Amino acid sequence: MPDFGYFLSCEEHSPAELVEQARMAEQAGFDSLWISDHYHPWNDRQGSSPFVWTVIGALSQAVSLPVETAVTCPLVRTHPAVIAQAAATSAAQLGGRFRLGVGTGEALNEHILGTPWPEASVRLEMLEEALQIIRQLFTGEQTSHYGKHYTVENARLYTLPDEPVPIDVSAFGPQAAEVAARIGDGLITMMPDTALVERFRRGGGGTKPVYGGTKVCWGPDRQEAIRTVHHLWANEQLPGELPQILPTPRHFEQASELVTEEQVADSVPCGDDPDAHIEALSAFVDAGFDTVYVNQIGKDQQGFFDFYRTKVLPALRG
Repeated sequence: MPDFGYFLSCEEHSPAELVEQARMAEQAGFDSLWISDHYHPWNDRQGSSPFVWTVIGALSQAVSLPVETAVTCPLVRTHPAVIAQAAATSAAQLGGRFRLGVGTGEALNEHILGTPWPEASVRLEMLEEALQIIRQLFTGEQTSHYGKHYTVENARLYTLPDEPVPIDVSAFGPQAAEVAARIGDGLITMMPDTALVERFRRGGGGTKPVYGGTKVCWGPDRQEAIRTVHHLWANEQLPGELPQILPTPRHFEQASELVTEEQVADSVPCGDDPDAHIEALSAFVDAGFDTVYVNQIGKDQQGFFDFYRTKVLPALRG
């Protein structure tokens, strides 16, 4: 039986709210935590974007659950040598209960220093080189690296966990899944895509863990829940590579005007019918995922956690 985790949304909540949600998640019986790593929210309505590494420090003192970033981009905004230090410190502070989730990022967060935004194939190449640097630094040895995309001179991490931090790689297409199989310790994706999981496993992923995430909106009024999702997260319905190349929250707001409430209702479990929530998470189970993370959209977090504690998680666990 897969594990079930809670996905903390830095785009929608303050640091204090995220820590409180983590406490509620542990009390409700969730097994682990994901936390997003953003510089900007997707739109101004979401309205938040705290520095993820500071929040992880607070989580280490508030809960005993494992934590993973979902996901960090170690390519442009932050140099991989700095990400290595942040991840190693987080793992040491969490007593080894930390995994580093990485991906090729979005212009929304990564272009802020005026750096050119490479195309997807180049970003995958950069990710592979970045992980070489990060893993070398995790050894605790002095590291110098002169590569195509990055330079490191005489760097050494002194604060390390007992074991190197596992690194899971995000993938949404076949090429990225093959890269994840080759360079990752696990796969992260946001759809219950059986073909993607199989491609990852056949491409060298083998028995490495596969992690998936989804969003829901619990509430006693389904139509109100649909409106909440449409108001805050219509951007989730934008197609293709568009979410990777739009540069500002305002651009996402403009593009999201094309998304209807009907599209949201068809894509996101909304309301208080346990079967709808169970069905959404079971799709990941059926597709071969090892852990499924769920995020509640909107303010009624306590209602969501009570609902999942009493109605959803017991049914999923049999």
